[in-house]
Amino acid sequence: MRTSTQLKERLAAPGILVAPGCYDGLSARLIAEAGFNVAYASGGAIARSTGIPDLGLMGISEIGDRLATIVDAVELPIIADMDTGYGNVLNARHAVRSFERAGVAGFHLEDQTFPKRCGHLDDKRVVPSQEFEQKLRAVRDALADPDIVIIARTDAIAVEGFDAAIERAHAYAEAGADVVFVEAPQSEEQIREIAKRLPYPKLINMFHGGKTPLMPVSELEALGYKIVLVPNDTQRAAIAAMRRVLAAIRQDGHSGALVNEMASFKDREVIVDTARYLEAGERFAS
Repeated sequence: MRTSTQLKERLAAPGILVAPGCYDGLSARLIAEAGFNVAYASGGAIARSTGIPDLGLMGISEIGDRLATIVDAVELPIIADMDTGYGNVLNARHAVRSFERAGVAGFHLEDQTFPKRCGHLDDKRVVPSQEFEQKLRAVRDALADPDIVIIARTDAIAVEGFDAAIERAHAYAEAGADVVFVEAPQSEEQIREIAKRLPYPKLINMFHGGKTPLMPVSELEALGYKIVLVPNDTQRAAIAAMRRVLAAIRQDGHSGALVNEMASFKDREVIVDTARYLEAGERFAS
């Protein structure tokens, strides 16, 4: 079964999906190892992994290549971040074919102007609702796989206000989105009101330090949310861990003081499945 079909079936089934963010094949492997049944390829985390901010600076081919690496590393459905579609309607149609070739199960597309900003930064701008509705229709039309899940994200709360964001989400669902995503609600009251006023499958971002307060997954599920993205916590944890080990190396010339905080040599090779590759090399050796 295609991962897109798996994702669509899981959205139709009872329960809520928690999708931690990954940014390369290794982080995707760790998400699978931890027992999650879906992962999120965070555009912001992918950008930051190259040393640049989440400002829409990476091109379609760069993102597509990274997505293909992530998809190839795991059997999980991957939800990808398509930002604004990297431009106008034609750019978005071109982008979605690249994402489809990479093998993602779904993606979210947002109504910010291009280039975009991280959803929890200030000074965002959004395109007219009708323009984005047409982009959603154009993207749906460009897909070969009808089961790929289209998630429509609106950043309008910070620009036009809460009620306008709700109106946009209704319009985007009517334009063909499978899931709606009202980005950056600023209170538990807004989170509850989104759930009350939008009778569609809904997605929410949950991460410490953003504009949205953290809520238990069980409570979000009871409100009717279907997907929780935790977009960049894995990367933030990796940054903190690398800083600790680098400080130890700078002080001692080695990382012995942190041996209990690191994966073992053996564990590292298990995660990347080295034994399977070596076995295949021996089996097909001439």
